[in-house]
Amino acid sequence: MTVVVLALGYLLGSLPTGLLVVRALTGQDIRAAGSGNIGTVNVYRVAGLWASILVLAVDMLKGAVPVILARMWGQPAETQVAGGLAAIAGHNWSLFLRFGGGKGIATSFGVLLAISPPVGFVAAAVWGVVVAVTRYASLGSLLGMISVPVTMWWRREPAPHLVFGLITLTFALYRHRANVARLVSGTELRITDKPRGS
Repeated sequence: MTVVVLALGYLLGSLPTGLLVVRALTGQDIRAAGSGNIGTVNVYRVAGLWASILVLAVDMLKGAVPVILARMWGQPAETQVAGGLAAIAGHNWSLFLRFGGGKGIATSFGVLLAISPPVGFVAAAVWGVVVAVTRYASLGSLLGMISVPVTMWWRREPAPHLVFGLITLTFALYRHRANVARLVSGTELRITDKPRGS
């Protein structure tokens, strides 16, 4: 059953929601528009608020569904977490995008809300406050992900949850490495900025 959960998680995660929604609404390939990322923030820049809300909701569901199904099937916390991690990996390294993809933040939030809603709400609050103050979505995402293992440790969550928090933080840091470089150099786009030439 673990293999089924992993395969389902990866396939669900691999669905390129942002690419499909933007193509359906505007005819554009989002990978060639805005920042080139397929995630919620770039969908907002390219296709507007409602498109980004739709992408956010579906990307979160991609993370939550494998966890919920694994729980319904009587699987232990380790398998539930593994299904969530598989969904994030699918989003980041999609089978349908030649193993390219997004940065996994919305999908990670979906998993969090399924395995530990309080931690998910804390991470979302951190993201919201940081973005409201700085307008940097990438900084909000990174600080939100940093809060996950910290909050899990403080709440004495089960070991599989803490492992999940550490792995998702590693994923986030790796996928945001270019953003970190731009933050340091002062060239990172704010959430409301339009990329040059767009």
